[in-house]
Amino acid sequence: MHFSSCLCALLVALVYQVSGMDTVIGLYGETVEVPCNNGAPKPKDLFMTKWKYDDGDLLTQLKDQDASVIATDKYKDRVSMAENSSLLIAAATLKDEKTFTCMVVAGADISEYPVKLLIHKAPTGVEITTLATELEIGKPTQLGQCSTSDANPAASITWFKNKKPLVADGKGIIISSNVKVDEVTGLTTTSSTLQYSAEKGDTKALFTCGALNTLSSPVSFTVTYPTERISLHVISKGPLMEGDNVTLKCKADGNPPPTSFNFHILGKVVKVENSDSYTVTNVTRESTGEYKCSIIDNAKMEDSKNITINYLNISLSPSGKIIKSFGEGLALTLQTHASGELKVSWTKDNGKLDSSPKFDKLTYSDSGKYEVVVTMGALIKKASFELVVEGVPVIRRVAKRRGEDGQHKVLTCEAEGSPKPTVAWNVNGTSADESPYVNGKITHKLTIVPTVNLTVVCTVSNELGQDTRTINVSTYSSDEGDTTKLVVGVIVGLLLATVAVGLAYWLYVKKSKQGSWKTGEKEEGSTEESKKLEEKIEEKLEENSQKVEV
Repeated sequence: MHFSSCLCALLVALVYQVSGMDTVIGLYGETVEVPCNNGAPKPKDLFMTKWKYDDGDLLTQLKDQDASVIATDKYKDRVSMAENSSLLIAAATLKDEKTFTCMVVAGADISEYPVKLLIHKAPTGVEITTLATELEIGKPTQLGQCSTSDANPAASITWFKNKKPLVADGKGIIISSNVKVDEVTGLTTTSSTLQYSAEKGDTKALFTCGALNTLSSPVSFTVTYPTERISLHVISKGPLMEGDNVTLKCKADGNPPPTSFNFHILGKVVKVENSDSYTVTNVTRESTGEYKCSIIDNAKMEDSKNITINYLNISLSPSGKIIKSFGEGLALTLQTHASGELKVSWTKDNGKLDSSPKFDKLTYSDSGKYEVVVTMGALIKKASFELVVEGVPVIRRVAKRRGEDGQHKVLTCEAEGSPKPTVAWNVNGTSADESPYVNGKITHKLTIVPTVNLTVVCTVSNELGQDTRTINVSTYSSDEGDTTKLVVGVIVGLLLATVAVGLAYWLYVKKSKQGSWKTGEKEEGSTEESKKLEEKIEEKLEENSQKVEV
């Protein structure tokens, strides 16, 4: 009686408190932690902690002691208590979705903290089955069925086209879903069926379905639709030229496309089966015109193209290798036949000419390879000829000069002709030097040391003829003798000139005096004139004397 009174007094003294309910989500098959008092620190005056649920107690723990398992049912071997008083449940299943309560006795207070446990499981996989063989434009077709299994809660499936979600509209997109629950595990399997009306752009579209963060493998479908338009294409690498082969290709926008066509070739119909192409071979300028293609079972569905066959022909006269004589004329003719505007350019030996060449009177510099290039857009035609101007060699100049040492003589023979002339001298020499043969011209130099006076002959020759020219060459001593003779001649000439002047003066004076005697005039004026004349003679004599000294 006394013990009962004390226990009642204790119960009366305790203050009973129940907190609001929390919710915890655990993962299926994993160990779930259910916190006590939302994980708050243990009170300092803690006496006891106990976990329980609707069907009974699970375990208890007194202060400073280990937890004791009280449960005798399915939780006997699956529950334990963590250091922070949280309830640990191993191998969680859907049957663990219950409300667990943590009761804490501290001092004179008893507090309870109920926690609702939910168990979630992600679906094991997502796949599309029951695929349609093909889709037809505008016709609702069951595209496929997407399913995912072993989930809790039931998975929600979303359909995607090219990674964009499809939203049911009740017309072109109809989505229906179904959920089944496994009687043993309680897990769900969700299936979703997509009914879809295809469009032309869906030919290469990728369809997928997904649940949570899991997507199925993408699938695509053949989309069929009738031909609405065809187009004719001309297959060519460049402008069409005479002699080319022209391939016509007829393309239709239907799927599958037609396999047979009619090609209209300048009014003639050609039926082609199991192909969409036809080749016109060896076209000419007369092949220019309108070409068409059409579907065999619908002649009204056609397309056409105007085709122009370009042509560019040139004729150059003369051509090949032309040999002409120096001084002759050469008539040059270029004829062109083309379907468009032309550009003409000339080159000589790969160098560009400013204008077309003209040959009224040929010279050796006119020799060379000439090429004409005629262009019309991307079309190019070329023609060429090689001109060779020939002539008997002619010596234009023969010259001599004294070498720098005063002993040698350098002889020069300049000539022109074609083919290249050969230069020969009738004397031997040293340091023979020949200039490059350019434009029919050649210069040959020969250095000699003459010991006697010579008449040197330069001869130039080729297969057409020859030419010669002579030049007199004297020795060095002869040159000095010639110089002495020249000086003596000059002196003698000057002396004779002086004598002549003196004789003239004497005759003039004599004549002047006779005139004075006859007229009886005074000789004063004559004397003055005589003095002036004498001064002039003296100046002349002095000048001649200086020249003689030189």
